[in-house]
Amino acid sequence: MDFPVSGRLAGIDYGTVRVGVAITDTERIVASPLQVYRRVNTVADQRFFSALAQHEELAGWVVGLPVHTSGDESQKSREARRYGQWLGEVTGLPVRFFDERYTSQGADQALLEGAVTGRRRKLKRDMVAAQIMLSAYLEFMRTGKHGEGTESWE
Repeated sequence: MDFPVSGRLAGIDYGTVRVGVAITDTERIVASPLQVYRRVNTVADQRFFSALAQHEELAGWVVGLPVHTSGDESQKSREARRYGQWLGEVTGLPVRFFDERYTSQGADQALLEGAVTGRRRKLKRDMVAAQIMLSAYLEFMRTGKHGEGTESWE
């Protein structure tokens, strides 16, 4: 399935317990944190992401790949690939994968600088990590340049 060149995208920070979600504006200029979804089961997860895709009028998904610093894929990146494939199948939307190295650290730093502490920081970390990854993807698509240590995978 071809990846659309216009329309809103959602960025996914995959986790086995929580999934961070960020979203772009319709012009794909800005990525904003949307929410953290706590996974329940396959049926509930499918219902949630299908409704999200419809409600937000999404054109596609960008799923973060947690790769090693060398750029090699990890066990978690293979899990994220399977999750992205599932997400595309249940919503009917195309999926792109993008390097998410260092996004959790970046999210922690941004939340600390914003004086978000303790439990609130943990609750927001995944959606901010998704926002950072999605912002990097948007920048890559605009300029064709990767940030330090980032790569895009089809």
